[in-house]
Amino acid sequence: MTAVRVAGARAAALADSAGGDVPVTAVGSTGARALEPLLFATHEDETAVVTDADADDVAAAADALADGELPDGADARVEHDVAPTTLPVPDLEGFAGSRTVLARCGWLDPTDPDDYDGAVGFSDADGDAVLDAAESAGLRGRGWGDWSSDEPVHDLWAGVRERDGPGVVVANAHGNPGDALLLESDPFAVLDGLQATARAVGATRAYVYASESDEAALDGARDAVAAMDLDVPVDVVAGPSAYRAAEPTMAIEAVEGNHRLEARLRPPGPDVEGVYGAPTVVHTARTLAHVAGALRGDGLDARVFTVTGDVDADATVELGPNDDVERAVAIAGVEDYTAACVGGKFGGVTSDLDVAVTPSALADADLGTEGVVEVLGPDRCPVEFVGARANFAAETNCGRCVPCREGATQLTELLRDVYDGSYDEAGIEELADVMASTSICAFGRDAPRPVRTAMREFDEAFEAHAAGDCPNGACSVGGS
Repeated sequence: MTAVRVAGARAAALADSAGGDVPVTAVGSTGARALEPLLFATHEDETAVVTDADADDVAAAADALADGELPDGADARVEHDVAPTTLPVPDLEGFAGSRTVLARCGWLDPTDPDDYDGAVGFSDADGDAVLDAAESAGLRGRGWGDWSSDEPVHDLWAGVRERDGPGVVVANAHGNPGDALLLESDPFAVLDGLQATARAVGATRAYVYASESDEAALDGARDAVAAMDLDVPVDVVAGPSAYRAAEPTMAIEAVEGNHRLEARLRPPGPDVEGVYGAPTVVHTARTLAHVAGALRGDGLDARVFTVTGDVDADATVELGPNDDVERAVAIAGVEDYTAACVGGKFGGVTSDLDVAVTPSALADADLGTEGVVEVLGPDRCPVEFVGARANFAAETNCGRCVPCREGATQLTELLRDVYDGSYDEAGIEELADVMASTSICAFGRDAPRPVRTAMREFDEAFEAHAAGDCPNGACSVGGS
């Protein structure tokens, strides 16, 4: 096997600039965005890896491979089997350990179904077999945009299958970088899982839904759908970039073309009355990639995390069941931080990242399971951060329910009072409890979590702000 692959940023342009007899293929991102464009030059059982590659690097690699050699000056070299079907993982920042869900990201051609089929094969399991595989594997939904978030999918599927009329499946890739990465880099795995899920629930229509700002994800999904002969038709739908648009019922509203996105009252849930009234299953792209993996017998313990925030570039990594959140930050090359918001936009704020990445461990620590770790750098103030996050909730909620709409506004005001010398800890906690227990959807239920968790760990910082001092020196408090 002799080939050049260019992954991630500007990959298509660099591949198009190449000439000669050695094939150069543009592939999606590996998840290590800071290193892109990444060049992989493969000859037989070894691959040379070049970071931040340019047209000269591509030309040099092609020339070297034409002579039966690997290019000089590589940033890493990886030995592997001849003709590997998964990414040979280099010893570089942004990579570590084995990859299962992300195994083909940055390696297979995301526009060629034959590449995926030759590597792992599309599943032809019937609906009964898919249901059995999901139950046997204990497959659970991934991410807050999944209607089965952290819950087994089998019972949901079985219920939809028993309802009158054909069902619908929605692949929700809105907002989470891991979901967007899969659509960009390994869309056939998502479509493989999507088609299998459709067979399991008796669906006759499916949708792939992503944010209009995730252009690479949308392009990847469209190219993949156009390249396949699908048993269940799939439409690719772009939704508004607003964070709330990832909520499952708001995703359904966007799929239907509604301009005002509001969370739907429940019951009934979308599994009873979803897209255009049909029983609907909403899963994230990560969940559907795991469906495809379950049908191949791949382990389901891996968790996809994206490290973002005060970092040079986002890094999407894969962690095993024995890993902790700190490992994700270390793989991404982050060494110094004040805290991190773990679990998405409304995750928990903590400086202790020695927490296992399993949903139960994250929940016990009052952290979110969305698969995003937002780093707060050494100069960031946690009080300022959660104040901004509460204000975000106040400004971007859908307005459907009072606990979220009014609660987020009141929460923002209570945090502003801290800067004016009044820290009503009990009042904030009571309001947070009301929002968490009475809001319609996960947006409102989770919105107070950053404040709640930050108060628990950084109580002295809140007290200091009320006294006119910011311990981090980042806020204008009392003339500081």
